[in-house]
Order: sequence, then structure tokens, then C-alpha cells
Amino acid sequence: MKLIVLLIVGVILYFIAKNYKTEKYQNIQLNIKERFDGDLMNHEAGLLVALMAKVAKADGKVCELEVELLKHTLNDISSHFQNSEEIREKLKTIYSKEKESFDNTIAICEKVLKLTKHDYNKRIGIMQYLLNLAFIDKELSQTEYMITEDIANALKIKRSDFEALINKFESFYKNQAQSTQVSLEEAYKTLEASQEDDFSTIKKKYRKLVKQHHPDIIAGQGASKDIIDEATAKLQEVNEAYELIKKDKGQ
Repeated sequence: MKLIVLLIVGVILYFIAKNYKTEKYQNIQLNIKERFDGDLMNHEAGLLVALMAKVAKADGKVCELEVELLKHTLNDISSHFQNSEEIREKLKTIYSKEKESFDNTIAICEKVLKLTKHDYNKRIGIMQYLLNLAFIDKELSQTEYMITEDIANALKIKRSDFEALINKFESFYKNQAQSTQVSLEEAYKTLEASQEDDFSTIKKKYRKLVKQHHPDIIAGQGASKDIIDEATAKLQEVNEAYELIKKDKGQ
């Protein structure tokens, strides 16, 4: 149970906007590493990754930001098991399998509900995590809305709470879109790249900066809240610059 409590305050980008911040995600920190040799679909780690797969694949595609997030998530979870490599491979297998079908989504939610039945706020955190993943490409498709709505209902999330989360993410991205977009020159400067660089080089520099400023990694180094907040803001800037350059390069 400790893993899911800490995970949902852990691995993803968190947004900063007027009157709104998502849950502060921090690195999973367990004092004692667990060894788990059973079926991860009966463990909170495997169930969360399974739900991630459903949401990530809901619109029929998995974007690069989702891939990066998944990689960091699997690394973070597995690093806190004694048999970390084995756990990571099992989680990858779960993700690959569960993104192929939505048939068992409710059954997975029922397992999660059983584990969290006495902690509604924990389920809200899970829902926020999954919506964050759904919005990572800055929009919520109809299929993503449907799958997250089904998950919310199965987790017995109040309709008002679900809609409030949706509205907060939508407001954040609306405000973001209305803000002044960084210039192309600033975007290349942010990625420490030049317009002469080919896209492969730019991609490598982007990934390096993601690792450097990922709030989950920064938190794991014992950084203060202010430094984690700065890293989160910087990562958002890096992501925006990368998307702008991708368009410039025709990617």
C-alpha cells in the first residue's frame, strides 16, 4: 500500500498556473526495498501501470512525452524493489499487454478500489495522475475522456470531483495557449541547440534536459521544494521548446 500512496505524489509533471497546481509529484522513497515475486496484477504497482496503458492508448497513439513518462515511471517503481530488473521487465510486459484491450479496465479498477477503499483522497490522486497523462499532449480526446470517465466511475470518484479535475486541466492549457509563445530562437536556446542541428541531435539534447530537470529525479536527490518547483517549471519550458522545434523541423 505504501508504494501507491507515494507513487501518486510522485512521477509526473506538475503544472503551475494561477489558482491551480497539480499534486506535487515526488520520487518514491521507501526505507526498505521490497522483494516481490508474485503476480504484479495483484500488486498496486502493476495495477497502476495497467491503467496507465489504458489511458495512454485511448486515443489510438502514444506520443513521445507519454513514452518518456512511462520510462521514468517504470524506472522509479522498479528501483525500489530488491529484484528491480525483474520487476521492470514485468511492468513493461503488463503495459504492452494492457494497452491492447480495454475489456478488463473495470476489473482492474475493482482491484484498485479494494486496495484503496478507505482512502478516497488516494483515489482522487490516482485519477489526477491518469488525467495528467491523458492531457500530456495538451488536449483530451473523446476516447480519452470516455476511458477516464469509466475509470472514475469504477473507482467511485464523485462526478463533481471528476469534472473539477477536467476543468482545472482544461483551464491550465487554455491559459497556457493564450500566453506568449516562446520564439523559435528562444526554443533552440532552451534546448541548448542550434538551428543547424539535425533533429536526431536535438532529440538527444531534449532527452538529456528531461532527465536533468525531471522533478521526480530532483526530488530523489533530496532537493528542497523550491528547487523541485523550479525544475518542474524548467521542464515545462523544455517541453514547449521541443514541441515548437519539432514543428519547425517538420517532425
